[in-house]
Amino acid sequence: MRILYGVQGTGNGHISRARVMAKALKQSGLKVDFLFSGRPAEQYFDMEDFGDYQQCKGLSFVTERGRVNLLKTAQKSLSRSIFNEVSELEVKGYDLVINDFEPVTAWAAKQQGVKSISISHQAALQYPVPKQGGNWIDEVIINHFAPTDITLGCHWHHFGFPILPPFVEVPCSTTQYSQQILVYLPFESADEIARFLTPFSDYQFFVYHSVKPIKPLAEHIKWFGFSHEGFKQHLAQCGGVIGNAGFELASEAMSLGKKLLVKPLLGQFEQASNVAALELLAAADSMQVLDPVKVSRWLKAPSPKPIQYPKVGNALVDWIKAGDWQQPQLLCDELWSQVELPDNWQKRQ
Repeated sequence: MRILYGVQGTGNGHISRARVMAKALKQSGLKVDFLFSGRPAEQYFDMEDFGDYQQCKGLSFVTERGRVNLLKTAQKSLSRSIFNEVSELEVKGYDLVINDFEPVTAWAAKQQGVKSISISHQAALQYPVPKQGGNWIDEVIINHFAPTDITLGCHWHHFGFPILPPFVEVPCSTTQYSQQILVYLPFESADEIARFLTPFSDYQFFVYHSVKPIKPLAEHIKWFGFSHEGFKQHLAQCGGVIGNAGFELASEAMSLGKKLLVKPLLGQFEQASNVAALELLAAADSMQVLDPVKVSRWLKAPSPKPIQYPKVGNALVDWIKAGDWQQPQLLCDELWSQVELPDNWQKRQ
């Protein structure tokens, strides 16, 4: 079986999930080519797991100071040659297209009649799971941005639907420091983040961001550019995570038993819905702005019990190889039977 795997490159969550799948697919012996879109080629990093991958422009959101700019997003999307990219991408030589919310491979497969399977968190939002902040435009995006023949969503809880557990691959650490906090707020201004964290000198903050602040940093704030391995190491050792409301980082924090404080990208339906789910499950605290009062209270909170999610990637690859793709419920039930969810989650579902 020859597979083309399309991955949305905006943000790092889709890439993290694809990294888990890449290792499972390689172990299975299946031949896979990867295609990424949604960010400039020079902004990809630590991509060794994906071999000689392809890259195209695709579509992505334009953000400014922690909020989606819908006007600039529309202008940027219409100015791009995505229609040419779809028509020029040849997928007929593949037996299957796997898609993680990537529009070029999804539409190319649809137009050329190649079977396609969506594996994404966005696919879970097609079910009546916890949601907020959406409108008809968001529903159109969720359902038609990257259409596929079969959809497999993943979420922190199944909520009674055929949804997979998260794809999580995190390093374990025997050494953990409760006073160290990992900070990942890529859509916020670097200087605003630094100013926000400066008063909390009793804690040490490890901030990952693409831009460095202009002013000198306080001693308790350490600044890093994006690095897959460095980020994972700090995630394993820290006492808590302050991040946006992206799906993958929250999944990794839950798996490691890290307390979590999220600040969603405003105007982004998926992140607003993630906050709704996290609050329903009492799995994280949230803030709509960089709120020092909430941070002060959250820093004193205890850490939760880790959630041991199964190796979804391996099971999914076996399911793909078996070829019975119309019956995802059995796969989902088997994987969730291996998960011990917190007691309070059971009461809130």
